[in-house]
Amino acid sequence: MSVLVVAGIDPSGAAGLAMDLRVLSTLGVYATGVPTALTVQTPEKALSWQGVSGEYLRQALSAVLSGLSVKVIKIGMLGTVENVLVLSRILSEFSGTVILDPVLSASSGLPLAERDLVPAIKKELLPRVTLFTPNLPEAEAFLGRPIRRGEEPEAVRDLQALGPQAVLLKGGHAEGPRIRDFFGEGEKLRTFERDRIPVGFRGTGCFLASAVAGFLCQGLSLVEAVSRAEEFLTLGLLRAEVKGARAPEPSIFVERLSEGRRVLEALEEAAEEFCRHPVRPLIPEVQTNLAYALPLARRVEEVAAFPGRIVAYGDSARPVGCPRFGASSHVARIVLSALRFDPERRAAMNIRYTEEFLKRAEALGLRVARFSRTEEPEEVKRREGGTLSWAVTTVCRRLGFVPDLIADEGDIGKEPMIRILARTPREAVSLALRLLEIHL
Repeated sequence: MSVLVVAGIDPSGAAGLAMDLRVLSTLGVYATGVPTALTVQTPEKALSWQGVSGEYLRQALSAVLSGLSVKVIKIGMLGTVENVLVLSRILSEFSGTVILDPVLSASSGLPLAERDLVPAIKKELLPRVTLFTPNLPEAEAFLGRPIRRGEEPEAVRDLQALGPQAVLLKGGHAEGPRIRDFFGEGEKLRTFERDRIPVGFRGTGCFLASAVAGFLCQGLSLVEAVSRAEEFLTLGLLRAEVKGARAPEPSIFVERLSEGRRVLEALEEAAEEFCRHPVRPLIPEVQTNLAYALPLARRVEEVAAFPGRIVAYGDSARPVGCPRFGASSHVARIVLSALRFDPERRAAMNIRYTEEFLKRAEALGLRVARFSRTEEPEEVKRREGGTLSWAVTTVCRRLGFVPDLIADEGDIGKEPMIRILARTPREAVSLALRLLEIHL
């Protein structure tokens, strides 16, 4: 099964057919493309465009569909009414899934559609579409009215009434620190939220719609495919922010798949090194754990640790069980909170609290921070697992960076603790051993 992408060509590669095919290839889906328009664009600005002829589009689509088993057609920029009419006739004989991501203008503002394109799409295409994915300005163009904050659910229903089976209304153009996308299928409505990244990215709509197409080809339901695509886009944007790129990076998907095994191996090797030494003085009463996260992890399930912790054994210690993902929500929350401030700090380790260790750390030039649970807000105390997320976030926000060690003075029924934050498990173990004046 394959995906046929029908879209414009962006020579910068940040959007359009190039982005679509890159996303689908990353997901392991065979994809083919038929161009609808040729554009002239730099990475920052669209300059001009020209649609292909309707006859070329008809021949190209007919050739692909006659020779390949196409499960999903993903449509982007169409440009001309003639292209809409040709595509409508083709879709009348297609029984698979159709995703339409309408492109009316470039991110830089250049119109990419003829004047009568919206009425033509409404009449000819929307009744044949499985999923319609407009952003807010595009949705306003199709509804002929502004969409104010709070009116998005009503807008989704009204867009569904135009013919598509489902609608994903993208809210990136709305103001606020959080972006909300609204997905309506039948009578059900679901909201997807993510933090806004203060960068003007291109190609996000192409990325998201193509990711949905790719996950559908993998056998997911529509709502599951949309949910996974939203997560994929979030990761792609975070990776782009780290790299300083102007478009979301689909390579993060493959990077995380290949990294999973390395994460577990790195934990096992670091724990083995730690337990070679007389580390009993470092082990607290609640024992120790060591965690390592996937790149750009956002959930507990994306952080690996030892399910039975690393426990005192004679004058040393032993890990209980093999490391696995989601094994410790406790230490995972520490890592996840630190990652929001520094995406390279993917490892964490807890050790015994002593003032001697803290003084030695400062003498070694390590960055040490402290927090007191007496400052913890009551609503955080009442939330299960909220303390450590609050503590790490508060410390990092106050300092403006992630320290090497965070000292927790404890509370009634809570053992004092030192938590090491590092780039890798081996680095965390090395820092802990240096507090015992053991150097690797």
